[in-house]
Amino acid sequence: MYSIVIPLYNKEEYISQCISSILQQTFTEFELIIVNDGSTDNSLSVAMQFNDPRIFIINQSNKGVSVARNNGVMAAKFDYIAFLDADDWWSIHFLEHIFFLIQDFPEASIFGTQYFWVKNNHFTISLNHERKGFRGYIDYFSAYTYAWWMPLSCISVVLLKRTFHQLGGFNTNLKFGEDFDLWIRYAIQYKIAYLNEPLAFYNQDVELPNRAIGNYFLQPPESHFIFNIPYLNAMEHKSASLKRLLDGLRVRSLLPYYISGQYAYEVKSILDKVEFKQQPFFYHFIYRSPLFFVKLYFKIKKVASSLKQAICQLLRR
Repeated sequence: MYSIVIPLYNKEEYISQCISSILQQTFTEFELIIVNDGSTDNSLSVAMQFNDPRIFIINQSNKGVSVARNNGVMAAKFDYIAFLDADDWWSIHFLEHIFFLIQDFPEASIFGTQYFWVKNNHFTISLNHERKGFRGYIDYFSAYTYAWWMPLSCISVVLLKRTFHQLGGFNTNLKFGEDFDLWIRYAIQYKIAYLNEPLAFYNQDVELPNRAIGNYFLQPPESHFIFNIPYLNAMEHKSASLKRLLDGLRVRSLLPYYISGQYAYEVKSILDKVEFKQQPFFYHFIYRSPLFFVKLYFKIKKVASSLKQAICQLLRR
């Protein structure tokens, strides 16, 4: 029933837990497609130690997570596609609960659940405006802006392969926000069914240098989703919730670029379209203040944060 796609790049310390969480699923009708994206460590060797006829491995040169996911879907034989990153894992009931969502909400093309954000052994549940245990269709745009937390994550969704192909899959030109770009396209055209229960674990302790391609903080405009959504211009003027979401992402995503001064023309052209009155005053204040003051503010904030951490460490001794 499910084709599960894992993009794998240099995750030898984590891939075993990831695969184990899949093989332990209470729902067992699936195939697991591991796309080795040119790993240079022992990731592939670790993955090959699992002896299960449902596991298939595809090898490719290092082309990035989006190409790996798209290639995995191309090789999939089942109608429902799940993604799981090699350093993340599932609750053993994830696929079973998704199966019930598919049965109960047949008009949906994408099915998702809450997830845990795991950092320093601390588990934080993704936030939204739905009650605990909610099952049903959601408005993705409103759900996102409620707490500014992505309601959908690659590790906690299952989607119809047919609709994935119709939308063109992940945009392989993007190195940051490629998942958000896809969820937006889904939310515009298809219904989303959701279970408000955390059944996936998003590992934040993995260092960014272990990711397959690129620096994730200041990508050039052609690689960052926030510079590549003009196709939404007409739609956002018809939908207040989409406009609020996109403007909120603009003011948040462009802040590092604004402070650094990189791609200033592109940044300004995007910020000029933002309705700041619909955004928190903080961003209006930051973007309307002299740049030297903004840099000083964040420098002081960084020093204060470091000092707080040092004090906390001393108190623990």
